[in-house]
Amino acid sequence: MSDDRPDPISATIIVADALELEGDALRSYLDAVCGDDAVLREEVEALLDVAGERFTDDFLETPAVELLEDVRRAPPEPPRRIGDFELVRRLGEGGMGTVYLAEQRRPVERRVALKLIKAGMDGAQVLARFEAERQALALMDHDNVAAVHDA
Repeated sequence: MSDDRPDPISATIIVADALELEGDALRSYLDAVCGDDAVLREEVEALLDVAGERFTDDFLETPAVELLEDVRRAPPEPPRRIGDFELVRRLGEGGMGTVYLAEQRRPVERRVALKLIKAGMDGAQVLARFEAERQALALMDHDNVAAVHDA
């Protein structure tokens, strides 16, 4: 990781704690934990902005099983090609979607993992969770964590 970027795990922990605060309490907390680290402060504030736009008060109150009730039917087969990506095979499936091995054709040729959100999982809460996952992955810089090329 380069020296001018904050540790994404630290920024994520700060954001998780900061989500409970507002106003002067939030500013005081950020002053204390970020200190003179302007890059960390900027990253945390950007993540808080995303969280404020994406999450509702009941974001974690709805059990995931309720979100899945509309998608219990067999999912349709995805198209063989999606944009610049050609699906090779299914790698796995989780609560929000299915991950495929895909070959990217442009702007570079490479093999990637492509996650497709399940049909019917396009509600605001699910999309917010997907966005949070995408954001967390995009911030991480580690050999054992997938890099985000496109979203």
